[in-house]
Amino acid sequence: MPAEAVTLQLGPYAGSTGAHWWGLQAAALRRPAEAAELRSSALLRPAHAPGGREVHVPRLVALQLKGSGGALRNGDASVEAPVTWNGAVAAYLDTGSQGTGVPASGSAEARGVCSDAGGTQGPRPPEQDAPSPCPAGPGAPPGMGHWCCPEGLGTDAGPCAVSDRETDGIQAPAYGQRGERLPSSHLIPGAAPAPSPLAAVQDVPSGRNVPLWSHHPNVQLHPKSLYIIRQYMHDGDCGCLEAFAQGEGLLQDPACMEELEDRLHYFTEECDSLQGFQVLCDLHNGFSGVGAKVTELLRDEYSGKGILSWGLTPALSSGADSHRNAYRLMNTALGIIHLSTHSSLFCPMSLGGSLGLKPQPPVTFPYLSYDASLSSHSSAILAAALDTLTVPYRLSCSQGSILHLAETLNFSGRKVAAAWASVPFPALHGSSLPDALCTHQDVPWKLLASCRERRGSSCFAQSVVLRGLGKDRASSSPGRQPRSPLHAWESPELILQHYLHTAFPGAFSTSHVLEQPCYTPAPYPQFFSPRLSRQGFLLDQAPPSSPAAVESIPVLAALRSAPVLHTLLYGLYKDLQQLNPRRCASFFSAGLEQEDFQEALHRLRTLSQCYETELEAEESDDEADSD
Repeated sequence: MPAEAVTLQLGPYAGSTGAHWWGLQAAALRRPAEAAELRSSALLRPAHAPGGREVHVPRLVALQLKGSGGALRNGDASVEAPVTWNGAVAAYLDTGSQGTGVPASGSAEARGVCSDAGGTQGPRPPEQDAPSPCPAGPGAPPGMGHWCCPEGLGTDAGPCAVSDRETDGIQAPAYGQRGERLPSSHLIPGAAPAPSPLAAVQDVPSGRNVPLWSHHPNVQLHPKSLYIIRQYMHDGDCGCLEAFAQGEGLLQDPACMEELEDRLHYFTEECDSLQGFQVLCDLHNGFSGVGAKVTELLRDEYSGKGILSWGLTPALSSGADSHRNAYRLMNTALGIIHLSTHSSLFCPMSLGGSLGLKPQPPVTFPYLSYDASLSSHSSAILAAALDTLTVPYRLSCSQGSILHLAETLNFSGRKVAAAWASVPFPALHGSSLPDALCTHQDVPWKLLASCRERRGSSCFAQSVVLRGLGKDRASSSPGRQPRSPLHAWESPELILQHYLHTAFPGAFSTSHVLEQPCYTPAPYPQFFSPRLSRQGFLLDQAPPSSPAAVESIPVLAALRSAPVLHTLLYGLYKDLQQLNPRRCASFFSAGLEQEDFQEALHRLRTLSQCYETELEAEESDDEADSD
């Protein structure tokens, strides 16, 4: 049985990716428990929603900026079911000397008691100026509720975060018939909360831009999970967290550090056997500095525990100005160096074509029609990859851990890995695993590391997971002459292992095959090709009518230590060499010394050399000669 892990989400894009990831796990929980191949308790913890209903919430600490949690408002917090009241309820309005019709501070309505169906009701305080009433949960009488603060009036615990005496989880928002998210005005005080997303499927239009991560959570959150950083704004022309040193400085604030440690202790101390931490961190902005300090804290306080860090970057537009490009480049380089130093293993992930100064087209998938400019789309793809890559330390039948996974890839100083994924894995409906693998000359996956990949590239070590193909699809019919060496193997695990040894001779490979697919109900975007069936398999031809929603997909993903990382890291180093530090004076004015930056550049080049092979060395010499 796998041990428990605590997840940290640092930044808005990490929050968006995490929200989709938790939604995928929530969808898997709706499936029969006897068929579960993954242990949900590795990342989720049981909690009680209003009415005593048991739910599973992420063991999560999320650091977000002011303005990024705006969707977590009325009805989003409720941990402990309120006391049932069966008596009469009345409202008393005190217009006061001003005659405003606003309840006096001591009135029943100001305490959260609203009129029942037969009573009168005065105007409520505007949502932006005063606290808003939250639904009280099942069993509460009409008009009964508790008050929670909208963002800007709440505590540092975040919008709608109230004390542990009142809450045990943050519910997902409500949706209308067309899948649109209902505003807070649709949440009626005293009415039963919207059905839990663990029990009902909602439909969110795939083409709609969802700017905030909190607009598409599909699970409940514990009130200890969300911590809003008030010093910086989520968006705008000023007051943004845009430099590495700003992020580092945040966790040098004793109050901020105390809040973080309090939340970490809350989740780690309840674990029976803590295996380590997952850190999802924005790499392109000031949260790279936050991630550097957070992973340093984890390494120092939880020695011996695994720390698997993911540096996430959205697919950025080519029209970004040079100032922002320079900041992004420096944040990325500093984040890679510090996160890889403090973590057991670090993996940068992005669908962008390049992390450097020269823009490249984003990654494409043959059976996805996604919009790379929408963070809700790109983060959903990365979430499907993450949900598959993390399988080795979540298996019900395995003792694997984060540390074990890291140690299979981080030898010889190679603490940075790259991710590949096939979303969805292309397989015809009813085809066997050998048939699906033999159809492709090369492995049908794409590099998720913002770097050009050489065809037929090798690797040093890899952890590969294939999910969504049933055991009955493992091989062709017994008794027949095998059509290929792959068809001669019986079990899917042996088939995949033989395939990997053939495609990557000399590489150390571990592999896992799961029947359980990646479930994709709303709010996961429906950006799939019409050639896919409900189960995500290829159809012979697209259906003549409107295609049905894709409910699940097979996914192939790999975490690899490979020479392509030399191309990525050394290319980043060369781009940084071209920058003029004098034009980025504001970046260094936040607290970063020029000497520290130059040292980080040297460490980046040294790290890139860990992945250098003879071929990469020859290419580097050729480029140096041309320069």
